[in-house]
Amino acid sequence: QVQLVESGGGLVQAGGSLRLSCAASGGTFSNYAMGWFRQAPGKEREFVAGITKSGSNTYYAVSVKGRFTISRDNAKNTVFLQMNTLKPGDTAVYYCAAHSVVVPTSSAVSDASWGQGTQVTVSS
Repeated sequence: QVQLVESGGGLVQAGGSLRLSCAASGGTFSNYAMGWFRQAPGKEREFVAGITKSGSNTYYAVSVKGRFTISRDNAKNTVFLQMNTLKPGDTAVYYCAAHSVVVPTSSAVSDASWGQGTQVTVSS
């Protein structure tokens, strides 16, 4: 069992940046691969970025590759999502996910833990 709490969301103008954080507790953080997802109103939750347990490999959706960077600090039990060159289409609630076996790259993955989400709004 691991609990996840996202923070860092807010309102920014297009072209701006935000850094999201996801703090984990209740488990050994380094035993979990992590991911970020987002969900806009009326749309399905979609994969954004993922990272392996050690941070040695990262994965990105095509829509954010080159703009977003996922990273983790296992000593602080935290995973981050640095979002640069934000676009209005990035507006969504952002969620982090943890999985003990695989990097969560699909919202349908079994046995993942999820945070409560943090709102990101990008104005044009």
